[in-house]
Amino acid sequence: MSRVGNRILKIPAGVTVSVDGNIVAVKGPKGELSTKVNENITVEVNDTEIKVTRKNDNYKKFHGTANANIKNMLIGVTEGYEKKLEVVGVGYRFQTKGKDIVINAGYSNPVEVKVPAGITVEVPSNTELIIKGIDKQQVGQFAAEVREIRKPEPYKGKGIRYSDEVVRRKEGKKAS
Repeated sequence: MSRVGNRILKIPAGVTVSVDGNIVAVKGPKGELSTKVNENITVEVNDTEIKVTRKNDNYKKFHGTANANIKNMLIGVTEGYEKKLEVVGVGYRFQTKGKDIVINAGYSNPVEVKVPAGITVEVPSNTELIIKGIDKQQVGQFAAEVREIRKPEPYKGKGIRYSDEVVRRKEGKKAS
């Protein structure tokens, strides 16, 4: 049985947490985030701790989720989140064009991707892309959308992948 909802969250220095009804707002040095929790979940904020409780066992699924979302917001406004992508293949590369990304991934024309608000993108080399932001869900979603442009294929390993992703390679055809 999971006890994620029962953990007590510590509020880092420089972070303020406010609860207004069922909306929890977290403000820190990197920005401000807010989330809506279920009306049957209670969020109590002390000086340095946050405790999430539920009315009864019918709301267990919302209890752990609310606790995890608040913890992700605390980490986001203090440290932030980042995803690293890399591209593998001859002629495959990332480029920045203003605030947008231009991706050459083996198609006849380059693919232009608009970067959403709240996310910053860095291109340290033409085969690496770093996506940064304070909202964990938004960073992960944008990284998944960029990866979707050309998923890694199993025979040569060409495509866009996360930097820590392991692509299982297939052997291919052999003459008998």
